[in-house]
Amino acid sequence: MPPTLASLVHHSALKLTVRAGEDHLDVPVRWAHVSELADPVPYMEGGELLLITALKLDAEDPGAMRRYVKRLAGAGVVGLGFAVGVNYDEVPEALVNAAREEGLPLLEVPRRTPFLAISKAVSAAIAADQYRAVTAGFAAQRELTRRALHEGPEALLAALAGQVDGWAALYDASGAVVAVAPEWAGRRAARLTAEVERLRERPVPASSVAGGPSGEDRVELHSLGTGRRPRAALAVGTAAALGTAARYAVHSAIALLTLTTERSRSLHAAEQRIGAAVLRMLLAGEPDHARAVAGDLYGELLDAPFRLILAEAASASAARAHADGHARPAPAPPAAAVLAAADTAGDPLDGLAETVESAAARSGEPVLVVPDGDRLVVLAVDGGAAVAAVQEYAPAVQAARAAAPEQSAAEENELVVGMSAPAGPIAAATAYKQAEQALSVARRRGRPLVEHEELAAGSVLPLLADDAVRAFADGLLRALREHDATGRGDLVASLRAWLSRHGQWDAAAADLGVHRHTLRYRMRRVEEILGRSLDDPDVRMELWLALKATAAAGE
Repeated sequence: MPPTLASLVHHSALKLTVRAGEDHLDVPVRWAHVSELADPVPYMEGGELLLITALKLDAEDPGAMRRYVKRLAGAGVVGLGFAVGVNYDEVPEALVNAAREEGLPLLEVPRRTPFLAISKAVSAAIAADQYRAVTAGFAAQRELTRRALHEGPEALLAALAGQVDGWAALYDASGAVVAVAPEWAGRRAARLTAEVERLRERPVPASSVAGGPSGEDRVELHSLGTGRRPRAALAVGTAAALGTAARYAVHSAIALLTLTTERSRSLHAAEQRIGAAVLRMLLAGEPDHARAVAGDLYGELLDAPFRLILAEAASASAARAHADGHARPAPAPPAAAVLAAADTAGDPLDGLAETVESAAARSGEPVLVVPDGDRLVVLAVDGGAAVAAVQEYAPAVQAARAAAPEQSAAEENELVVGMSAPAGPIAAATAYKQAEQALSVARRRGRPLVEHEELAAGSVLPLLADDAVRAFADGLLRALREHDATGRGDLVASLRAWLSRHGQWDAAAADLGVHRHTLRYRMRRVEEILGRSLDDPDVRMELWLALKATAAAGE
């Protein structure tokens, strides 16, 4: 620990005597400074032991001494050393009384003790304290390194918490707590998620200091990683500001955890290559080979029903052009999800990959994430945390972007996701086709996420809301509309009524309010104009869909 006034008083060679402020001798001394100025305060930084002979002071004037001592105490001077036998044979009572009133320690310095001896004693004590701190810091670094290499991040956090006499927590890229030590600090660490999210918005390396959620801790947050965005974060909670040795320990932990993070990225890249091979084998209809390659890494994933998910980042302006007029608005996602998605201005596919992998890691379930050109392929356990993360994340990204219209066009990439029905290894190729179909529908409808079950259980009519389908419908019905525009009949309405009644003449004629012979005549005119027979079921189907497509477009 640094030198204190008490340690200087007990220094046998200095022979100092306490004349006032006996109750404040445990205050650390940052430096010993000699000044005979009547007002040395402008040159003080706080924490000094001021040494004087009262060469320019009237030390016997009570009023002058009260003002002098009050200024020193206000400047953070921790003690006053008065040399006797130079200008005064003893410490004047006026100075003693003023020091007692302010509670400022007053030390009597005998004539045979030069100020230089006191300065050297303080300097030597400070140097010794710094040496102890550096030595302790190196010892802490060795211990943390040993724990990191042989026992992993959890053991490193436990050692760090002991070094700083507090607690430590590690967060993943999504801001979720990965590990904490001691265990009782778990709730405190979890409440700092918002602070971690704010830290992730800043370039690496970044740090911040926050008052702990318990109202007692001082918490330091540090980003981890070497890339553009932090890959993780470290929180260190202590009752007071960190000392030198504790600071060494924290910096060592940051370096070690950063190395661990970068090493994990290399391993992750290797795992992705294995995952890509497993995926290719599944899609090629070789589930046995895929299982052999997957081994313990992805084997559990192939033992349970999984979902195949395809995601791509489409141009927002193009997506809106498809969606205008017929897209259903996405449901409002939870606020927490929107906050998590708001940081995906760069590449939403990267954000989705991080979110899915973090959710799977927290739940202990396997997940296969494979970048595939401008797409992301995910194989995740049906009903698991990774699938739930996709279902929450995709709408959250869309909502976050809608809430930030100031983004530049270059940044506007909408996340579009298609999800297959539950499948097994044998049906992986079918699941991929289902995901592609769902993705195509999501893109056309301007929706962030479409699951294949929606297509199977819903209606085919929403699929008609497509530019190509509308163009086909307009071309097929144009001649009939041009005929009706001349006022020579109502062929389009008659055709719609006849088809809706499945070709029943009497019922359709009643709906139109005309005679059935009139309706027969109109249907013959439809056949003549189109050059196609209404007896052909394919023709009837195409005409019905064309009528539905134009109705959906409000035409």
